[in-house]
Amino acid sequence: MTKKASTKYTPEVRERAVRMVFEHQGEHASQWTAIGSLAAKIGCNAETLRGWVRQAERDQGAGAGGPATAPGQRDLSSKASAYFTQAELDRRSKP
Repeated sequence: MTKKASTKYTPEVRERAVRMVFEHQGEHASQWTAIGSLAAKIGCNAETLRGWVRQAERDQGAGAGGPATAPGQRDLSSKASAYFTQAELDRRSKP
């Protein structure tokens, strides 16, 4: 099995690429097309750049999962989830 050599990008290059996606996504039909266009220009894989963008969104609290949660919020969320799961199981067991 052969292993591909990975290209390393400096944090500065990553930050600049992510910033460019955010700045220019309005010029494209979607964020993905902006990522594809910019990835080709900087010489990286579009999926790699997409990963950097998603990480930046999570770091800023704007990712697909919503704002970043504090440990206390996570605990409350897991308790609520357990409560509603149990309620659903109880509902299903009643005739």
